[in-house]
Amino acid sequence: MAKESIKSREVKRERLVSKYAAKRKALKDAGDYIALQKLPKNASPVRLHNRCKLTGRPKGYMRLFGISRINFREMANKGLIPGVKKASW
Repeated sequence: MAKESIKSREVKRERLVSKYAAKRKALKDAGDYIALQKLPKNASPVRLHNRCKLTGRPKGYMRLFGISRINFREMANKGLIPGVKKASW
């Protein structure tokens, strides 16, 4: 389980990215890279990192479900994810 501070930092970055998205696009279209550099670093979408919505785990993230591989496996085995079942052949 990730620390709460790490999870909240990621949420803060997401808010900054959405706040400055229109301004970043306008500056990029205008080619004003000097003004673009004056925006906060965390306003860049490149700095975002996908994390598990349940535990905050940064690695093994399954984009389709928004959770880590470990939580996905547990939930799938318990039948909590509709349409997913264990493969057997």
